[in-house]
Amino acid sequence: MRRYYRMAIESDLFDKSSLVREWGRIGSRGQMLVETHSDEGQAVNALMKLARAKERKGYVR
Repeated sequence: MRRYYRMAIESDLFDKSSLVREWGRIGSRGQMLVETHSDEGQAVNALMKLARAKERKGYVR
């Protein structure tokens, strides 16, 4: 079964940064989770940590 995992950092109207995570089977709608962080640096650190974990599980960029 082929799957996808997508991560992005987005800003909101209140100067907070969000790490948006989407995952699921290719061709399906999938699921989404939004984590809000107080600044962009924390969001980037969370993204990099998750990226390393997903690469260890076999996901590729």
